[in-house]
Amino acid sequence: MTDPHGFLRFPRRPVPARPVQERLSDWNEVYAGQARLPLVSEQAGRCMDCGIPFCHSGCPLGNLIPEWNTYAGREDWRAAAERLHATNNFPEFTGRLCPAPCEDACVLAINADPVTIKNVEQAIADQIWERGYAPPRPPERLSGKTVAVVGSGPAGLAAAQQLTRIGHTVAVYERADRIGGLLRYGIPEFKMEKRHLDRRIEQMRAEGTGFRTGVDIGNDLGAAELAERNDAVVIAVGARGQRELPVPGRELQGIHQAMDYLTLANRVTEGDCEAPAVTAEGKQVVIIGGGDTGSDCMGTALRQGAASVVQLDINPEPGGDRPEGEPWPVYPKVYRISHAHEEARGRAGTDPRVFASATLRFEGDRTGRVHSLRLAEVEPQARRVRPGTERGIPADLVLLALGFYGPEHGTGLMQQLGLTLDSRGNFARNACFRAETAEPSARAARPGADGIFIAGDAGRGQSLVVWAIAEGRSAAAATDRYLTGSTVLPAPIAPHDRPLAA
Repeated sequence: MTDPHGFLRFPRRPVPARPVQERLSDWNEVYAGQARLPLVSEQAGRCMDCGIPFCHSGCPLGNLIPEWNTYAGREDWRAAAERLHATNNFPEFTGRLCPAPCEDACVLAINADPVTIKNVEQAIADQIWERGYAPPRPPERLSGKTVAVVGSGPAGLAAAQQLTRIGHTVAVYERADRIGGLLRYGIPEFKMEKRHLDRRIEQMRAEGTGFRTGVDIGNDLGAAELAERNDAVVIAVGARGQRELPVPGRELQGIHQAMDYLTLANRVTEGDCEAPAVTAEGKQVVIIGGGDTGSDCMGTALRQGAASVVQLDINPEPGGDRPEGEPWPVYPKVYRISHAHEEARGRAGTDPRVFASATLRFEGDRTGRVHSLRLAEVEPQARRVRPGTERGIPADLVLLALGFYGPEHGTGLMQQLGLTLDSRGNFARNACFRAETAEPSARAARPGADGIFIAGDAGRGQSLVVWAIAEGRSAAAATDRYLTGSTVLPAPIAPHDRPLAA
């Protein structure tokens, strides 16, 4: 514990983001260039080093938060880096992208403001690279076993790095033209600059992990053939099945899935083209869906020069305090403002979100393009439309950010490996992350069928980046145990673990 009275002496002070007008003029991270270290060291000193650190339970990775808070408070960045890397392969990702359920589980949050854990984590992660504390860690010897990892999002990358470092020969297969999954094309540059991802991939290459891009397993390369060629296969394809909105007018031009829109925008920042095929420039944009993907679309649209942006959320507006049914240390549904909401509110002067609203239909012009939509208020619990509340709003560009139903169904990968679905529409697996096949006889008939493991959102469903990395680490431990009979790799979660709930 750095300062026994730190939580009494210092109020919570998060690292400030750049001014709204400044960050809307570029695609750099919202915190780019902001001074962190003196403020972070002071804030880390607010940590009470609790006897039972509930922040550990708030994070599925089991991050050793009080320990690296202590080292950050003393500005011992090497020790802080070691403790942070002990549980997290990619803290530079989580420090930027995770909504920090650990902060809501902080003991200080019972009756005060929690420690700025996310800021401390990001500061340590940046110091890791600036001070050279993340050299490649190739294995001392090889096991002679080969593993194919299908998918290069955070779960696939975490599994691949763990398995490579333990001595297995690992190849990661990605159907896109670059490694990274949604980290690459789903996350806007202003939330995480891709140099952080590229740097980590180069580290993994130096450790011995191989990467194969532009390979769609099940089409370009048979999934059964891949299983036969390797001693084990880890399926980490994510939950890429996008939910639809089946209302009249959906076929009109100008209505797009959010992830397609974000991918096109990210390809511009990657340098693939000068302008995206779908742009918000000069348009009245409506985003349907109140989650993080919708917020990412909002920040992207504002940077593209949208005339206006509105975000529709079917859920009622949450209050500022914890609901009675969501006591500490549960991650509560409270009113939150993302950086994109702050940016839109700064332009319009009001919150850009319309809560408790449902889209009834889209209306188009003579050319078949959307020009407006009709919406209505909904009752909070039953989600029934309230009579007499229907109204129209203009919309030149509509983005559907309704979430994901799970991994894509009916693919060659799924059919060729005989994968089944669980009750939630995800790939079914047992308590050891091993895939469940449609026919038990398939294991005997197809070599390698026993060594198929499911990691990340493909088996869990749409979740947070910390859960994806925890899944990858745990699936790697299960894979190593299958290959060698035992393992020293950590397994922070089980397949059916869920976040803290009341």
